[in-house]
Amino acid sequence: MKKFDYSYLILISLVSAMGGLLFGYDWVVIGGAKPFYEPFFGIVDSPALQGWAMSSALIGCLAGALLAGTFSDRYGRKKMLIVAAALFVASAVGTGATSGFSMFIVYRILGGFAIGIASNLSPMYIAEISPAGLRGRFVSMNQLTIVLGILAAQLTNWLLAEPVAPGMTAEAIRESWNGQMGWRWMFWAENVPAGLFFIFAFLIPESPRWLALRGRREQATRILAKIGGGEYAREEFGRMQEAIELDGKRESRGGFRQLLHPSMRKVLVIGIVLAVFQQWCGINVIFNYAQEIFNAAGYGISDILMNIVVTGVTNVVFTFVAIFLVDRIGRRPLLLFGAGGLTLIYLLMGAAYYFSLTGIALLVIVVMAIACYAMSLAPVMWVVVSEIFPNAVRGVAMSVATFALWTACFILTYTFPLLNSALGAAGTFWIYGVVCLAGFLFIWKRVPETKNKSLEELEKELIK
Repeated sequence: MKKFDYSYLILISLVSAMGGLLFGYDWVVIGGAKPFYEPFFGIVDSPALQGWAMSSALIGCLAGALLAGTFSDRYGRKKMLIVAAALFVASAVGTGATSGFSMFIVYRILGGFAIGIASNLSPMYIAEISPAGLRGRFVSMNQLTIVLGILAAQLTNWLLAEPVAPGMTAEAIRESWNGQMGWRWMFWAENVPAGLFFIFAFLIPESPRWLALRGRREQATRILAKIGGGEYAREEFGRMQEAIELDGKRESRGGFRQLLHPSMRKVLVIGIVLAVFQQWCGINVIFNYAQEIFNAAGYGISDILMNIVVTGVTNVVFTFVAIFLVDRIGRRPLLLFGAGGLTLIYLLMGAAYYFSLTGIALLVIVVMAIACYAMSLAPVMWVVVSEIFPNAVRGVAMSVATFALWTACFILTYTFPLLNSALGAAGTFWIYGVVCLAGFLFIWKRVPETKNKSLEELEKELIK
């Protein structure tokens, strides 16, 4: 049995996963700031501008996700992680400092660009440095840091916001500390983890699989030996070389064009559908539109911020459950559990809204939905998508899947206010339930089990 340097693996995985932490923080912090920046910018009565403020970062996510693969395949995973960290810092500073709505949007898009890069590269980097039998739990660490980032944003929002009196007008909120400075500090607080990520990203090694693709045998084997010893390094590098030879001559490999080859169709469909489904299952609207969801349940703004923290803690706790289970029972059972569980929970949630249940009853149902998602679809989608693509095109293939994810997320985020206005909360969550049922059927028919197999073994099985 091989002995791995777990402390080294954990260290470099956690540094890479800081991209996930910032992804989570940047993505959710705006939800807590929403009741305060909307009066400041005078968009309280404009659903279109409210939706644009919430979803604008997704434009950057799409661009970042699309470009990250090409540049990471060309320049390496490490350099692009450093770029993402720098963009997070710039976005956090600028978003909190601006006093104009247009520049607010510009900095949100810049932050989205960083999210797009990090969401692509952090799980991919961890998958490429992790041994096969440990890969599920290590890649799941990225999801753990995402939910820790979400919880950090929720706690920051809750602690920074001063109590809001019931019935307080938009003008009164605008003139309060919350409306003038509170929402700014919510964004500025991101500079602490973003600065640390920028510093630590210089200290991690390059991906050994990327080095192998570039013919840098000595550097790749040195990193692999640090992870698992000399014998492990020789075996892993041998598998990498075999996969490179199967891919053909080095100068003909890689790029978006190769994704059109018929052999890539199966894994590309799986990657895109899982990425889209992870968004269209609807959980993200609970984080991004918590104000509307809990308002409909009869809660005021101060109670809403506390309830958001409760959902964040649930998210973290059940992500640990996923880390414990993903390499034990496998990816496929967890995906099926998540899709089936959310189908039933949304049926119940829609009924709760339909029959006007309020207070703790609805909060419990929301917590159930987040728990189900956190231990299944949230982390396991990233694990599977980071595993199924061939080494030669993993960067660009991950870009396509991540681009699909953020496109789906943009549609979800932008359409929720419209669906909620037209159908009410009940009809909206019943629609998400139908989507989850469709996702369950797709996973049942098309998604293979990938646990305990090296990336090169999966390439042989899936790319035919």
